[in-house]
Amino acid sequence: MSGAVNQGIWRAPDLSLRWWPVFLRNLLVWRKLAIPSLVGNIAEPLMWLVAFGYGMGALVGQVTVQGAGGTTQVPYILFLASGSICMSAMNAASFEALYSAFSRMHVQKTWDGIMNAPVSLDSVVFAEMLWAAYKAIFTVTAILGVMLALGISHSPKLLVAWPVLLGAGITFSCIALIFNALAKSYDFFTYYFTLFLTPMMFLSGVFFPRDQLPPLLRWVSDWLPLTNAVELVRPLFMDRWPEHPFRHAVVLAVYAVGAFWLALALTRRRFRA
Repeated sequence: MSGAVNQGIWRAPDLSLRWWPVFLRNLLVWRKLAIPSLVGNIAEPLMWLVAFGYGMGALVGQVTVQGAGGTTQVPYILFLASGSICMSAMNAASFEALYSAFSRMHVQKTWDGIMNAPVSLDSVVFAEMLWAAYKAIFTVTAILGVMLALGISHSPKLLVAWPVLLGAGITFSCIALIFNALAKSYDFFTYYFTLFLTPMMFLSGVFFPRDQLPPLLRWVSDWLPLTNAVELVRPLFMDRWPEHPFRHAVVLAVYAVGAFWLALALTRRRFRA
């Protein structure tokens, strides 16, 4: 019996276009709070950018960045901006896939109400993943607009950064949904932010070049999802194409697919319990 249950929760995702009404429902509810939500999402990353970019940037000056054409000296605020916008995508997607999704799933019982209609749990989880990714790209688009207004970068290659940041939002929303499926209360999310997201922010080259890390931490950093997002986005801010873009994209895709499958299996198990 246990084997049958496990096989059931690990089956392939059963998806259909019925995820769209769930996504649209979240959009209609959120539309009333769009402006306060936007202000809250962009305030913190902009404070990081101003405090560290202009404050510490005045002390640091130029940062050496390794590239295919050798080393390049770039202003610290450009270095920080290209990393912090990836961090913003990570945080926005994580908050939505954790606190908001948990409220709809566990506290408000919205998911139960939706599944009284002919909408499967798989479609609900898929819609929540896409909704969190949408919130992430909405946030980073606003931040990117502020960066352009400040003249931090005017590279036309930033158009390519937009789909990369969307992919990062999808990846981190899938990872966050794993913890959403395991959580019993909001307090559980502290472990995710403290033990996973915060160390990753400091190991992924957001605030300083990863060349400064010890060899072991550098190797661990190579396989972190935030690192691979930064490695794709930072050269675009510098008007260069990233090195090894296929490798970085594959790492993000593997994280997204694997995390979504695991999150879906754990969510199925939770709703069977």
